[in-house]
Amino acid sequence: MHFEVFDWIAHHANRTPDKIAMVDLWSNRKISYAGMHERVGRLAGYLHGRLGVRPGARVGLLAQNSSDYLEVQFACFRIGAIFLPLNSRLTVPELTYIVNNASPDVIVYDRDFARTVAGVRARAGIGEVLETAANGTDSPYEAAISAGPVFTDMIRQIMDDVSTVMYTSGTTGLPKGAMITHGMLLVNHVNIGLTHRITADSITLTILPLFHTGGLNVYSNPVLQSGGTVIVARAFDAAECLSMLLDRDIGITNFLAVPANYQFMSLEPEFEAADFSHISVLGIGAAPAPHSLIEAWAERGGALTQVYGMTETAPAVLSLDPADAIRKIGSAGKPLLYTRVRVINEAGEPAAVGETGELWVSGPNVTPGYWNAPEATMEAFDGEWFKTGDAVVVDDEGHHYIVDRWKDMYISGGENVYPAEVENVIYQLNGVAEVAIVGVPHERWGEVGCAVVVSRSDADLDRQAILDHCDGRIARFKLPGHVVFTEALPRNATGKVQKHELRRQIADGKLTV
Repeated sequence: MHFEVFDWIAHHANRTPDKIAMVDLWSNRKISYAGMHERVGRLAGYLHGRLGVRPGARVGLLAQNSSDYLEVQFACFRIGAIFLPLNSRLTVPELTYIVNNASPDVIVYDRDFARTVAGVRARAGIGEVLETAANGTDSPYEAAISAGPVFTDMIRQIMDDVSTVMYTSGTTGLPKGAMITHGMLLVNHVNIGLTHRITADSITLTILPLFHTGGLNVYSNPVLQSGGTVIVARAFDAAECLSMLLDRDIGITNFLAVPANYQFMSLEPEFEAADFSHISVLGIGAAPAPHSLIEAWAERGGALTQVYGMTETAPAVLSLDPADAIRKIGSAGKPLLYTRVRVINEAGEPAAVGETGELWVSGPNVTPGYWNAPEATMEAFDGEWFKTGDAVVVDDEGHHYIVDRWKDMYISGGENVYPAEVENVIYQLNGVAEVAIVGVPHERWGEVGCAVVVSRSDADLDRQAILDHCDGRIARFKLPGHVVFTEALPRNATGKVQKHELRRQIADGKLTV
């Protein structure tokens, strides 16, 4: 796409200057579009005029969620720099690898990560750093904004220019920096905006980390592009989040979370009498959701709208209509407007209806590749098609069901077993708070499933109760060969269960099977 990029914040500052663009819950700041335009312009002026950041240079950000996060992003966009959000959960060696790979000119960082940044600087070449308190109080960041100069006009860019480099988690290898163009952001806005009813009246609560594509690009950026309001939470708190969703005076219209967030909120006392019917869209993604969880929210007027996407697809690919939340329970829906999908079976042929295959995606929402990693880019594509690594089944109405990750599938006695199916059955058992299935070695069957279960505090569950519940509900070759109990499942910053960590704990004997 060779047409010009335009400045969303400047546009809305001109049309609706007094409209609230961002609410920062941690610092209790409310910033209008006019105020955001001013702050973004001053930060852009400092980066460009004082630090010499030029188009194409990378600007890293290591921070927890705050309104500052979005200001840094839009300051980068205004001067043609590439925004580099850094996962705040990574260790110094992991961040050092990313910094060496992306070579940012500047890293803006939250004061909480001062020691981490110092550790990275000792191991990698970082030209400049800028510290923020993330709450509007005195800091080098606020001093930089005060110093200016104000940069009001966006440097000319086209939609094919890279706006962001977002590194994937790297659980199966070294992290890869997915390049996200300005055009991908525009297409995502249309894809998700039309389906999830985003308008200038939209108000979203962002609890997912903004360094993750779900937190940044599902609702936060599309709502700002539409002229709505983004409420930024520093971190997820189940009771606080549930209370805000139920408060009709706040008027949240769009909310995105992962299944774990919805699960934790459903355990709060306030959930029993909850009514979510006033919320336009309650999005859920990042992992398969237990059917019992979807049903529990639907009973309270909250039709959880399944959405599927990836960092590499900016991110939205599939979405389920809220009206089908129960009729097509478990489905991630159908392709969004500006995306194409196909499902390829193990033989490399298009999968038949009901047959499991790998989801491939093409279209203007797909990354041009990985930063500074041509071999990884070639491996990820088959011609124009990006290979997602997700196992999918399509029904006779064209609805897609994400079965699991290809890598999480295991083979027991020659039969493919997808853990999400078994997990969904175990979640139906009263007393189960969390569960994850991983394949472990077995002398006779090659692999069998190990169910790692977190029980509720008032539950009296044991191995046999889990097996008795599964027996008759799933084929015998899918029955877990082992059941272990633990206090909590290891999760990444977005709430996804880290199954590689569970497999490591089992191999190391930390979880006994």
